[in-house]
Amino acid sequence: MARGATTAGAIPVTERMTRYRWVVMGLIFIVYTLAAADRANIGIVLPFVKKEFAMTNTEAGAVVSLFFVGYAVMQIPAGLLVKRLGTRTIFPIFMLLTSLFTGLLGTTGSALAMKLNRLALGFAEAPLPVTMLSTMNRWFPAQEKGTAVGLFLAAAKFGPVIVPPLGALIIATLGWEYVFFICALPGMVFAVLWYFLVVDEPARSRFVSPAEAAHIASQPTSRPTDPAQAQTAPAKPRFARLDRVIRGRPVRPIATAKETFRSGNIWGLAIGYLMMTGIINVILAWLPTYLSTVKHFSLMNVGFVASAPFVGGVLGNIMGGLFSDRIVGKRRKPTILISTVSTVFMMYALIHAPNEPVTLAILLFLTGFLLNVGYSSFTVYPAGLTTKDAYPLAVSVVNTGGQAGGALFPFVTGLLLDAYSWDAVFLFLGASSLLALAVMLLVVEPVETAGTPAIR
Repeated sequence: MARGATTAGAIPVTERMTRYRWVVMGLIFIVYTLAAADRANIGIVLPFVKKEFAMTNTEAGAVVSLFFVGYAVMQIPAGLLVKRLGTRTIFPIFMLLTSLFTGLLGTTGSALAMKLNRLALGFAEAPLPVTMLSTMNRWFPAQEKGTAVGLFLAAAKFGPVIVPPLGALIIATLGWEYVFFICALPGMVFAVLWYFLVVDEPARSRFVSPAEAAHIASQPTSRPTDPAQAQTAPAKPRFARLDRVIRGRPVRPIATAKETFRSGNIWGLAIGYLMMTGIINVILAWLPTYLSTVKHFSLMNVGFVASAPFVGGVLGNIMGGLFSDRIVGKRRKPTILISTVSTVFMMYALIHAPNEPVTLAILLFLTGFLLNVGYSSFTVYPAGLTTKDAYPLAVSVVNTGGQAGGALFPFVTGLLLDAYSWDAVFLFLGASSLLALAVMLLVVEPVETAGTPAIR
């Protein structure tokens, strides 16, 4: 029997149900942790690079931002590449390029070379999240996607958990250049593993049983199959009140590139993601500098405290994914609204941040947790708005917005620090989260409702 022959609605009860999709998820988690480490290592290195090359804060901000310029510019081309060539071809090539340019950062001898290499790293790494998100969209049924994307974005925070303390140890013993050399090595191994272990379609994998393939292809529905049940079904949906608040309604899936670029919901997501990614990347890139220059912490204390918001981020992404999948019926907007509201208050709290390392680490942990509860929802959201074939381009548009924020905000932070102070930075970040809240209130939440005509 051919693997692809199993239908979504008929999972064979006698067939052994494999769980290989979670093996793929584990590989994605490790790979994205490595990719996140490759982009996060600039934070712990930045104070030393800034001193060695006599940079202003604005120039240091440019070093951080140029990575995200390349990353943002490459997002939509990456989506088109993945749609045309598939993840199995695209991922290993760009994972190897990511490792190459990470290692080359350790060989730079000037500020200009550092900037150009960071730009090249951004171009190289940009297709990686698109390939992994596209893989998850094809390898997980709708009821598991929020959890999967929560784990995926938890990996993006797990890299920054590891890098500050490990980077501090490497700098103290070998020098800042070796942070880049050591971060470059694992990606080469996992590029090869991906090629042999992950295929574009789960049904074609030799590790996936027909039962698992059918489970992945299954589509949950709220439509009763028994006419008697249909007559006794409650007239009011379970989340009717919540849906009124979050603008929840059925949507007709976007299927073409033209529809994607014309969708106000997709562009609204991109703007909200721009704001929240910008905030995260300021914390990622500038927190070690803040801790060393404002709080005057030792190098090892900087490594410890700088990892705290990303420990919170790991938990926040996982909890947010579980909450949206299991508590609010695959609705993504509630967690986003929680994050945007709470981040406003946490940025104000950081203006009055304590000077004691443990207390500050707790505050930063809470900041990272709340900021990331809704962060994974931005990239799983388009799956409810699009077909599976249209998803790579849609998520690329959303990612373009996010990485534009990643490019803009660290540079603006450098400008604010040269002209004002860290208080101005935290106020700017709080105002940005407030703007994200306003935009996301306008975006439609796609929901599954039986018997209701879909709208766009």
